[in-house]
Amino acid sequence: MRTDTADWPAITHELDEYGGALLPRLLTDDETAAIRDLYPVDDLFRATVDMARHRFGRGEYRYFAEPYPEPVEALRQALYPRLLPIARDWWRKLGRPTPWPDTLDEWLDRCHAAGQTKSTALLLKYGPGDWNALHRDLYGDLVFPLQVVVNLMEPGVDHTGGEFLLLEQRPRAQSRGTATLLPRGHGYVFTTRERPVTAIRGWSAAPVRHGVSVVRSGQRYTLGLIFHDAA
Repeated sequence: MRTDTADWPAITHELDEYGGALLPRLLTDDETAAIRDLYPVDDLFRATVDMARHRFGRGEYRYFAEPYPEPVEALRQALYPRLLPIARDWWRKLGRPTPWPDTLDEWLDRCHAAGQTKSTALLLKYGPGDWNALHRDLYGDLVFPLQVVVNLMEPGVDHTGGEFLLLEQRPRAQSRGTATLLPRGHGYVFTTRERPVTAIRGWSAAPVRHGVSVVRSGQRYTLGLIFHDAA
């Protein structure tokens, strides 16, 4: 799996420093096109959300129904064990229990036992003028603190604008924002809700929200991978 070729120490450092990090290419051009082409196939999805209707921004996204198509499921299974040590380290720094078992299937079983049974992998579609408001994807009491988005289009060719945004509330300081333009097929891993930052006495939790800047032209399709199911 392509996740094995990533420089995970460097990715971990970026996550520790900024709450997000660019991943290497996870999907080929053919794979990104194949996933994008699934969007109109209604039977593959459990729900569709109009962002403007819910005041989430503007655009649309669809939650996959289970079982997930490949390579969506393969990506989730490959990424979880790579992200797990980072998640455990973060929560230990914050003095919190680390409830995540060694495998994604075991973790999802715990989510389901707690009533979080709805699938959360999703496809997002943006056109000119669309954007995604700053938010956090929590869905229930059981949360995995990292998630991944993969751009299915070529920036500068298929779309302009549409940078991925992170906004961090730093303790006793001004908020800090980052903007990243994701190359086609590349992933971006980021914190689901917060990350540990050094404080006067040990560590504190800095809340982080994410979103997408306005798409100026073209279309932007992305794949979202969340490692907990929804209530």
